[in-house]
Amino acid sequence: MDTVIKKISEIEAAAVSVMDNANARKKAFAREMEDRTRDFDRQIEEETEHSIQELRSRMETEMRSRLSKQKSDAEALLVQMEQNYEDHHQEYAKRLFRSLIEE
Repeated sequence: MDTVIKKISEIEAAAVSVMDNANARKKAFAREMEDRTRDFDRQIEEETEHSIQELRSRMETEMRSRLSKQKSDAEALLVQMEQNYEDHHQEYAKRLFRSLIEE
């Protein structure tokens, strides 16, 4: 009977050892997964920030380009309007005068 109890105790001790070892491995794995998750999150955050900065830079460049084109177009239109006025202002004044006196 002592032999059976001794064997049961040995089996129980082995089982406890296996469970303790499994729990230790489980904790180590959980720590490793937390570290990997933290590293992954940090990497994704850095990549996202980098992408946002690149996008912001491209958008600012495009906006400056569009603004420059609009300014150039507005200046060209203003020159054209001034030239049109210089070429035709007497005719416009005569038409306006005629329309005022004919009514």
